[in-house]
Amino acid sequence: METDLAKKKLNQLFREGSDFLGCKTPIMGGAMTWVSERNLVSAISEAGGFGVIACGSMSPEDLRNEIKATSKLTDAKFGINLILIHPELEKLIKVCLAEHVSHIILAGGIPSKSLVSRLRDSQVKVICFAPTLPVAKKLIRSGADALVIEGMEAGGHIGPVSTNVLAQEMIPHIHEVPIFVAGGIGRGEAMLSYLEMGAAGCQLGTRFVCATESIAHPNFKKILIHSSARDAKPSVQVDPRFPVIPVRALENFASKNFTAFQNKVIEKFDAGTITKTEGQLEIEHFWAGALKKAVVDGDVEDGSLMAGQSVGMVNSEQPVREIINELLDQSLDVLKKREF
Repeated sequence: METDLAKKKLNQLFREGSDFLGCKTPIMGGAMTWVSERNLVSAISEAGGFGVIACGSMSPEDLRNEIKATSKLTDAKFGINLILIHPELEKLIKVCLAEHVSHIILAGGIPSKSLVSRLRDSQVKVICFAPTLPVAKKLIRSGADALVIEGMEAGGHIGPVSTNVLAQEMIPHIHEVPIFVAGGIGRGEAMLSYLEMGAAGCQLGTRFVCATESIAHPNFKKILIHSSARDAKPSVQVDPRFPVIPVRALENFASKNFTAFQNKVIEKFDAGTITKTEGQLEIEHFWAGALKKAVVDGDVEDGSLMAGQSVGMVNSEQPVREIINELLDQSLDVLKKREF
């Protein structure tokens, strides 16, 4: 009886997110470049979650092929994460519309109201990242169908505020659209706590990197499995004249070398041999290909080991379905201890 009541309660908490995403369990896969491709995305959706293809720097044709390949592996819904600063964004959007993508997640900036309206007019559900409550309200006015709030515990590019604080600042004040919480979530108990605060679901990335279906190189998976939360650190900005969006990753030779590289660029700028714009571009291009070097080629010294602080809860390679079932069981265990 306790188990039945717990499942009923969990399904009630899932309803808003599940209905919006069109899946059984409102667990979104974080969009991780080189990792969130057809195999992992389809596995997450097949297991009842919601897989998301990381378009990253893909060309329009590459994205088209990835969507088609994913569709062959699953009949379940999945989404596409598009970076707003991509130079071929317009062509990528046309690909998504031509392939009848149901959900698009817009990242890397604040989308224009006209872009959101255009996607919605094409029957696409639009999900946006909201770093603050005022931005969230603006996105809602622009027509966003749902929001993701992502804390600094996440892997990759991060903001300055923790997931826990963002959730408290934003969830109680947003009732117009579903909210998905991301950043540092590795267990079902945490997922449940955000659902009970009013979130529609959660987004997990790092937890899925070492999934059996993930194409991440064995070297990459091995180092994640043997790392702790404190090993995942944000990159350092050396000089405020050259702003750096922090990236959380496991510390290695590449991350340490990034600081030295910034110093060299600053020395050249101070000497007048390069302009500020040229220096900024050099810094931004430092990581070009570094993530692929680690994820695909297995170079864990010179590549970028992007991972969130939940990496300490990644203890083995597991099938996606097992990971999701584990999260569900952990949530149910909490609910079963209560009196209904």
